[in-house]
Amino acid sequence: MCNGAALSFAAAFAHLEAGRLNEARTLCCATLTRDPNHPEALHLLGLIVAQQGEPEAGAAMIQRAMALTPGRAPHHNSLALVWRLLGRHDGAVREYRAAAALRPGSAEIHNNLATALRDLGRHREAVEEYRHAASCAPERAEIWCNLASTLDIQGDPPDVEACFRRAIALRPDYAAAHAGFGRWLIARGRWVEAEACLREAVRLAPDDAAAWTNLGIAPQETGRAAEAEACYRHAIALDPGRADAHHNLGCLLAADGRTDEAIACHEAALIADPLHGAARLALCMAELPILYRDDAEVDERRARYLKALDRLETAVTEPPIAAAVAAAIGTSQPFFLPYQGENDVAPQTLYGRLACRVLAASALPARSEPGKRIRVGIVSGFFQDHTIFRLFLEGWLTQIDRRRFEVIGFHTGRGSDAETARAASWCDRFTRDLPSAAAWREAVSEAAPHVLLYPEVGMDPMSGRLAAQRLAPVQCVAWGHPVTTGFPTMDYFLSSELMEPPDGDAHYTERLIRLPGLGVYYVPDGQPSGRAAPHIAPGVPVYWSGQALYKYLPQYDAIFPRIATAVGDCRFVFIGFAKSQAVTDAFRARLARAFATFGLDADRYCVVLPPMPQEQFLAAAGAADVILDTPGWSGGRSTLDCLAVNPAIVTWPGPFMRGRHTAAILRQIGCEETIAESLDHYVDIAVRLGRDTAWRDCVRGSVEQHKYRAFRDDGPVRALEMFLVGALKR
Repeated sequence: MCNGAALSFAAAFAHLEAGRLNEARTLCCATLTRDPNHPEALHLLGLIVAQQGEPEAGAAMIQRAMALTPGRAPHHNSLALVWRLLGRHDGAVREYRAAAALRPGSAEIHNNLATALRDLGRHREAVEEYRHAASCAPERAEIWCNLASTLDIQGDPPDVEACFRRAIALRPDYAAAHAGFGRWLIARGRWVEAEACLREAVRLAPDDAAAWTNLGIAPQETGRAAEAEACYRHAIALDPGRADAHHNLGCLLAADGRTDEAIACHEAALIADPLHGAARLALCMAELPILYRDDAEVDERRARYLKALDRLETAVTEPPIAAAVAAAIGTSQPFFLPYQGENDVAPQTLYGRLACRVLAASALPARSEPGKRIRVGIVSGFFQDHTIFRLFLEGWLTQIDRRRFEVIGFHTGRGSDAETARAASWCDRFTRDLPSAAAWREAVSEAAPHVLLYPEVGMDPMSGRLAAQRLAPVQCVAWGHPVTTGFPTMDYFLSSELMEPPDGDAHYTERLIRLPGLGVYYVPDGQPSGRAAPHIAPGVPVYWSGQALYKYLPQYDAIFPRIATAVGDCRFVFIGFAKSQAVTDAFRARLARAFATFGLDADRYCVVLPPMPQEQFLAAAGAADVILDTPGWSGGRSTLDCLAVNPAIVTWPGPFMRGRHTAAILRQIGCEETIAESLDHYVDIAVRLGRDTAWRDCVRGSVEQHKYRAFRDDGPVRALEMFLVGALKR
C-alpha cells in the first residue's frame, strides 16, 4: 500500500467516525484512485454508499473487499449491516455469526447479531447474544439497554428492571435508557416511577417526540389531564406525523367529554399512519360520549356510531388494515354504548363479529385435555379490590366445589393489592404479568380449560381481546358489564332470574342462563365510616343519587325538579365524575336546564360532591333520607353495599337487565313497596318518602330486618356448577 493511499484512507476513516459521510466518501475514492484494490477503502466506501441509499452497490464493494482479504471480521460485520438495510435478515445473521466466529470477544459484533436475531423474532437467541456481549463489555450501557428491551418481549420483569437500572447507572445521561425504562414502567402501571424516568429522558433529549408521548401517559393515568394534554401536544409539535401522540390525545379528550376534538385527533393519527389499528378502533368508539347534552344527541351519536362501525367493517376487508385492527382489539371497546338505553344486540353483533373475524387468523385451537376435575379458567383484569372482584370473583373463588372443579385464575390487569394475593391463594393456578396478547393467548390455551368464565367483557382490554377467541369448549360471560358481547365465541350469558325481564333472551347473542336469586354470592362490607354529606338544615329532605354520571340519561332529568316541586325545600346529592371536571360541569348544566323548565334554580336544590372512598360514600348515603336509583341503569354493588345503612330506596325497573338490579335486590329481601311501576309512580314514591317520615322509617326498618337475605347465598354458585357440568356434556 502506498503512503498516500494509507493517509487518505486514515483520514476517510476519521471522517466516517465523526459522521461526515461525504468527506469520507471523497477520500475513499481518492484512495482507490491511487490503489484500486485497496481492501479497506473498498470496505469503507461500500459501507458509506449503502448508508447513503445505495445498499446493493455498497454490498458489491464490501464483497469485493472480502474476496481480496478473506477472514476479516469487520467486513462480515459491515456486510451484515447492509443486508439489514435491504431487509435480508437471515443473511445478516449469517454474516454476523461469521464475524463473531472470527472475533468471539467482540461485544459490538455480538450486540449486532443479537439485534438482527431480534428483528427476526428469535428473542431467546437474541437474549443469549446480548448476554454474551454484556460479558465481553459490561461497561457498555447500550448493550444492557438492548438486553432489557428484549427481555421485556419475553416477559422477565425482574431481569428487565435490573438491566435498565444497570444501563442508567453506567450512563446517567443515556436518554434512550431512561425512555425505555419509563416505557416499561408505564406498561406496569408504576406511574410515579415512570414519570420520573421519562422526565429525565426528555430533559436529556428534548426533541424526542416518542418520549414526550409516553410521558403524557403518567399524568393522564393519575388524573392530571392538563399536564398530559400538554405533553401530547408538545410531541405533535415536534413530530406532526407521530400517530401515537394523536391517538393518545384523542383518548384523553374523549375521557374529558370533548368528543368531537377526540374524533379529530384519531383522524389525524390515521392520516399519519393508516395502519394504526388502535386509532381505527378509537375513532369508532369515540362516537359514544360519556354524557349527552339532550335526548336528540343520544339518537345522533348512536347513528354516527353505527356508521363508524360500518366504515370499520369495510376497512378491515383490506388485509393490512385487518391485521392492524386485530393487533389492537381490546384497546377501545364499546363500553358506553349500553348507557344509551337501547337494545344493543344489533350493534354488538356487528362489533363482535368484526372482532372475532380479524382475530381468527391468529387463533389457537381450544385445548381440552381430560382430567379428574373440570378445569375452570377465570379471566379478569380485576383480581383486586374492585366491584368485579366483590360481585363475582370472590364468590366464585371461595364457593366453587374444589373436589369437582380446578380453578385457574388469569389476572390480565396491571394493578394488584391484598385482594390479588388472596385471589391467588384461592386458585389452583394463578397467572399474571404476561408481556403481550400472544403470551396471554398461549397461557390460556396451554392451561387447556374446559370452561372459561369472564365476569365482564367490555371493561378490561385484555379480557375483551381474549373473549373474542375460542380458547375453551365452553365460554361464559357474567353481568359485570351487563350487555351482550355480540361475540360468536361467547356461548352463555350468566345472569339473574330476579333481574331479567320475561323477554330477556332477546337481549343477548349468547344463550341466557338465569341463575337463581341475584345470581351472585355476595359478602357485605363492614359498617360505613368517615364524614357524611355536607351540612344541610334540619328538616330538609335529602335525596341521595350517587351513581356514575354516565348512567344519567337526559330523558330522566325532569325527575329531580318534579320531586322538588312537590316536596318543596329539599336537596339532591350527586357525585362528580372522577376523571373530568368538564363532564361534571356538563351534568350541572343539564340539571340547570331541567330545573329552569320548572321555574326552579338548580343551584338551590343540587349538591355535587367530589368522588370519595367507599366508606365515605356509604356514610354519605346513610345520612340521606331517600336514595334515588337511576332509571335505565340501576345500582348493583352500590345498592348491595348501601343496605348497610338501611336505606329507603326508590327504583323503577327498566326494560333491560341493567336497569333492574336494585329492584331484584329489594325483591330478594322482600321489601317491594318502593319498586315503581312507571316514571310517574317513581316520582310519587320519592315524594312520599321525602314527606312521610313514618312511612320512610317503616321502609328502613323493613330493610334492616330482611337485608341479610341478599348476602352469602350459595344457591347461584351451586346452580352454576350444575349448569357447567351440563354444558360440557352438551
